[in-house]
Amino acid sequence: MDELQPGVVVSLAPGIRRLIAPNAGPLTGPGTNSYLLGEDTIAVLDPGPAEPAHLARLAKACNGRARWILVTHTHRDHSPGAAPLAEALGAELVGMPAPAQGPQDTSFRPVRVPADGDGLQIDAFSLTAVHTPGHASNHLCWLLQPGGWLFTGDHIMAGSTVVIAPPDGNMNQYLASLERLRSLPVQLIAPGHGQLLDRPFEVVDWIIAHRLQREARVVGALARRTAASADELLADVYADTATSLHPLARLSLQAHLEKLLEDGRARTAPDGRFTLVS
Repeated sequence: MDELQPGVVVSLAPGIRRLIAPNAGPLTGPGTNSYLLGEDTIAVLDPGPAEPAHLARLAKACNGRARWILVTHTHRDHSPGAAPLAEALGAELVGMPAPAQGPQDTSFRPVRVPADGDGLQIDAFSLTAVHTPGHASNHLCWLLQPGGWLFTGDHIMAGSTVVIAPPDGNMNQYLASLERLRSLPVQLIAPGHGQLLDRPFEVVDWIIAHRLQREARVVGALARRTAASADELLADVYADTATSLHPLARLSLQAHLEKLLEDGRARTAPDGRFTLVS
């Protein structure tokens, strides 16, 4: 079993190390996984929060130098440490700028904005950007070859499904981004939170099935009503989820409802509530 111990640099494979940030919680699990890639040429992926002790550990693990600081997206548990770490190490910031919507880290101002498919050479590895919108519109996974390591940020997490929070989060885009992973030579998922996942396509299939099952519950709940708001549907659709998590579930429920609108399967009534299209 992959041990998850914040504050300790762990070697996962030659040229691949992980340091977990001290920000455990309901959304972050044991904490944000920061990855160090390469030995001569070093890239730091998702430095996490701007927590001084965590950034100091990352800098020490890099021997005070790195070529690139990469981020998967600009949610505040992934990228706030990027700018101060890049300044300390003389590294180039690489990623997509923060979108205007949602709780974004606007301190992240990349020097290089990779297009989908753009690559970096890290020692004997090639690292390729894979645009995977859904959880966030600016979300990137990074594929490391050889070895087929896919660093998924919050696109895929270990131990739970991710929150899709409109307006920046989009359920249709999220499912399409998951489907896209089937075409990539992925052998192992290194998520932004939690342990390594060594059956990547089983994980992808499970997440897609889970999301579609939840969508079916939304449709069923709407079918039992003339019209309903997300708040009115929440307890029914997420009856299998602890009520303490309902505020987070409410965000993904809104994303499911907006997907039904996009798919032409639902419409909004004059009072703003949702109703199925017959």
